[in-house]
Amino acid sequence: MRQGAAAFLAGLLFAVGLGVSGMTQPSRVIGFLDVAGDWDPSLAFVMAGAISVHFLAYRVLRRRRRGGGADAAGLVRAPRFPLLADRAAVPTRTDIDARLIAGAGLFGVGWGLAGYCPGPALVSLVTGSSAVLAFVAAMAAGMVIERFATARTRGETSEQTTE
Repeated sequence: MRQGAAAFLAGLLFAVGLGVSGMTQPSRVIGFLDVAGDWDPSLAFVMAGAISVHFLAYRVLRRRRRGGGADAAGLVRAPRFPLLADRAAVPTRTDIDARLIAGAGLFGVGWGLAGYCPGPALVSLVTGSSAVLAFVAAMAAGMVIERFATARTRGETSEQTTE
């Protein structure tokens, strides 16, 4: 329950931040990508802020050990980290394969053409804009197609290995 509430509050904070910064407006993204025309650097500042927060949080995550409670002398130790989970989910894969490159390329093209990425698009649903509705519907369809394609590939792989 606490994890769900924390996730909801983090998502709400993210949504408000996107709205306040104007990052739900496709014109901001298009303006950022238009380096030869009327360039809008505001997205660069938002990205720099997000990257710096992630960088610091990741460094703390890597350095911090599980703690909490009191030691033998009764002194309070630092709380365990993460606070609401048994362990931190940190990706371990570092390889770059064709699927990663293709997915990143499709994401970038979609982002550049539509001016939306998933977070701002979901936040923008409250506007009821037909463009946002179409983008989110296409995004959901892409997720469903990917899930079925991945499940099919896994199914074929498991059949091949059991034979």
